[in-house]
Amino acid sequence: MSNNNTGGGLSHEKIETSNFLMIVLILVVLLIGGMVEIVPLFFQKSTTQPVEGLKPYTALQVAGRDIYVREGCYNCHSQMIRPFRAETLRYGSYSVAGEFVYDHPFQWGSKRTGPDLARVGGRYSDEWHRIHLTNPRDVVPESNMPAYPWLGKNPVDADSLPAHMKGLRTLGAPYSDEEIAKASDDVKGKTELEAVIAYLQVMGIHRK
Repeated sequence: MSNNNTGGGLSHEKIETSNFLMIVLILVVLLIGGMVEIVPLFFQKSTTQPVEGLKPYTALQVAGRDIYVREGCYNCHSQMIRPFRAETLRYGSYSVAGEFVYDHPFQWGSKRTGPDLARVGGRYSDEWHRIHLTNPRDVVPESNMPAYPWLGKNPVDADSLPAHMKGLRTLGAPYSDEEIAKASDDVKGKTELEAVIAYLQVMGIHRK
């Protein structure tokens, strides 16, 4: 007994024989599935509210984060501790979204050539970081991390910070007009090395 579908609706045969229609329907399904998973996150306090004591980055820390991204540090260092025993024993408490509400974009990542940096803040002195960034093997002989000696010579780009901080404010960072106005003055005379160290020293200090 045959069952011929002669109606005007979509049939399996029509979908399976039309590449364009198949692609459109797949994209629709992916869009709906993505919205179901992502949209609720915008309304959960655990993903939108900062953890207790979290403050937006200072002007120097903003500059340091920009340099961190510029130099590709995220290619080898993640900033996410996963909720597994081996992870938390090595790095500390697992990461939560509330620690990164002022990070745009966040630097969680997945690849680790070097250690995770989510809890590096306060673990080493400024001087240790200075030596490590200038020549990593002076403090970690087995390190394969490249050296960044030019950071100690390059001044921070002070002029770009007010506009950058205004952009961060539109994304939720509670900067005042006064903080933005004095951002350039706050970093004048500072080197890129000092800026990166300032950024590293606040990573994960609120949930140790």
